[in-house]
Amino acid sequence: MNSQIKIALIDDEQLILEGVKMLLSSEQNISVVSTSSTGPDFLETLENISAEEFPDIALVDVQMQPMNGFELVEILKEKYPDLKIIILSSHYKTTILGYMVKLGVSAFLPKNSNRNAFIEAITMVYKNGIFFTPEDHQMIFSYMNSPTKKRTLFEMDDELSDREKDVVKLICQECTNNEIAEKLFISPRTVESHRQRIVEKIGAKNTVGIVIYAIINNIYPLERI
Repeated sequence: MNSQIKIALIDDEQLILEGVKMLLSSEQNISVVSTSSTGPDFLETLENISAEEFPDIALVDVQMQPMNGFELVEILKEKYPDLKIIILSSHYKTTILGYMVKLGVSAFLPKNSNRNAFIEAITMVYKNGIFFTPEDHQMIFSYMNSPTKKRTLFEMDDELSDREKDVVKLICQECTNNEIAEKLFISPRTVESHRQRIVEKIGAKNTVGIVIYAIINNIYPLERI
């Protein structure tokens, strides 16, 4: 069971729930551990689910009632920061990219994506914490070239120091605090202090948010992800 990627599906369209669950059922390394038709229902599920069945990734629909996907993601990132989230949407995601990026969403998938796209996104998010399609790349590069949009994504009072940027680069390379400490010749405790300061400065919710910030601000080239 430890080798399986545990998935939770949240969508108020029953056909979508059943269709995605069926699509994923043929994958030996993927297990759908939870399906919910509303945000409150999913939150209740998480409060009662066992640690062994707790999902690695949640696939969340944007347009739901009474709690929409934006509201659900905010709560999930506050209460369960390690839960990776893939947004499902029927609409092109330009208008929501910046907001979802700041919250630390790991990937975006149109609902009309094919099976291979679903599997690739899930696998890469599980492995790397983030997944961008070529379409997403283009959108992010557009944000990088727009100072106004860049500022609204991560509102900062202070710029990152050179040392903090060094830490960010190593975080993007999936280094642990101990590994970062060894590479920068500082203590793990100092690394943790840098990491906390970085999060406070950029307003990110988690490591994914740090990675996105690094991409948008050209600290860590997108091609490496």
